[in-house]
Amino acid sequence: MKIKKGDTVQVLSGNDKGKTGEVLEVVPKTEKVVVKGVNVRKKHVKARKQGEESGILSIECGIHASKVNVVCPKCNKPARIGYEMEKDEKVRVCKRCGSKLK
Repeated sequence: MKIKKGDTVQVLSGNDKGKTGEVLEVVPKTEKVVVKGVNVRKKHVKARKQGEESGILSIECGIHASKVNVVCPKCNKPARIGYEMEKDEKVRVCKRCGSKLK
């Protein structure tokens, strides 16, 4: 997958279209990413132990990786990602401006 944990991404489609956030988790098996503040769902939790609180929690759920684009730090716009070889090392590159991503 071209998206990594810690990347800033923008949502391209769905209910959260246009929102940006940081990638918290990447699940390559299902090709999903968990983005901070995007696809938030309510989860009802029951207390399991004495002294533990029950209630309703807001948690971020996964969104398909094809629905997000990485925001380039140089041009500050969502862009597709490509790869280039640099001294026997694969480097991610912004397709819009050509700058290297960390």
